[in-house]
Amino acid sequence: MENTKHTREASSKMLALKIDVDTFKGTKIGVPNLLGLLKKHQADATFLFSLGPDHTGRAIKRVFRKGFLSKVSRTSVVANYGFPTLLYGTILPGPDIGKRCAAVMRQTAAEGFETGIHTWDHVLWQDNVIGADAAWAKTQMERAQNRYTDIFKAPAGTHGAAGWQMSHHALRLTQSMGFTYCSDGRGQFPHFPMWNGELIDCPQLPSTMPTLDEIIGLDGVTETNVAEKLLALTPKLPLCPSGHVFTLHAELEGMRLLSQFEALLVGWREQDYTFVSTANMFATLNRAALPYAHVSHGEIPGRSGSLLVQGAEFLHSTTTHQLA
Repeated sequence: MENTKHTREASSKMLALKIDVDTFKGTKIGVPNLLGLLKKHQADATFLFSLGPDHTGRAIKRVFRKGFLSKVSRTSVVANYGFPTLLYGTILPGPDIGKRCAAVMRQTAAEGFETGIHTWDHVLWQDNVIGADAAWAKTQMERAQNRYTDIFKAPAGTHGAAGWQMSHHALRLTQSMGFTYCSDGRGQFPHFPMWNGELIDCPQLPSTMPTLDEIIGLDGVTETNVAEKLLALTPKLPLCPSGHVFTLHAELEGMRLLSQFEALLVGWREQDYTFVSTANMFATLNRAALPYAHVSHGEIPGRSGSLLVQGAEFLHSTTTHQLA
C-alpha cells in the first residue's frame, strides 16, 4: 500500500480494521469489493482468511443456542449470505475456499494488505473448539497454516479465531506455532493472555468495538442507519493509547453493508482516526511492557453464545495502563 497509509499523524488515533472472511462468497465477491473501497479511502486493513471448506449450512445446529434465533432474525442472514451459501455442507457440497479463491487471497497481499489465518473450517471451529482436546485444535490450526503457506509461500504471522472462539489448547498453539501476535478475542487493550493463571507468550490485540451485526435490530438500529449509530457511539467507547480494533466481515461490510462501511470510513476519519492493519498497530507497541490480562469465556451483547473475552488486568511490571 501507499506509504501515506502507514504514516500516523501526531494528532490522529489509530483504528485497526480487521476483516474476517468466513465463506466462499465472501472471499470471491466481498474481498474484491473491500479492496476497491479501502484503496479509494487510502485505508489499511488486515484480512483473515478461512482456508478450507465452506460448510456454512452446518451452522443450522446453532438453532438451539441461546440468542441464536433472535440474532438471525435481526440480521437478515438469508439476504446477507444467500441460499447457496446456507446450503453448503448439507444439501450442497462445501467449496474449498483456499483452492478456489487462492488468486483473490494472493491479490490481497500483492496490493499491500496484511493477511493471516481466520480458520480452516469456520463452522467446524466455531462449534467445536471450546470442547475439543489439544490434538483436535492442533490439527485444525496446522491445516490452516499449511494451506496458508501453500498459497502465500510463507507462514502466517497472525491468527484471528472464527467467532472469537478459543480454548486454552488453541491459545497455547498461538505461542508454540510462533505467531507474532493474534486477535482472537474481545477486550479493551493489547495484552498477554492468562488462562487460569497460565501465561500465553503470544500478545493479543482484541476487538474493542461492537460489530455491525451485533447492534442492528436493537434500539432502533437498522441496516440503513447502523453507520450513523456506531459513529455516535465511538466517542463514548473507552479508548486505550493504542487505539481501537474493529472487526468487519467480507460477507456483510463487503457486500450488503458496503455503503454503510464507506460511511464509517468517512465518519471515523472526520473523528481523526487513521486506518491501519493490526500489524501496524502491533508495531507501535512495546511488547515487553504489555500487561498480562486474564481471559475466559463470556458473553457479548448482541452475539449468541460465549466467546473469548478479556477480564481483569494483571500488571507484570511497573507500567500502568489507563483507558482514556
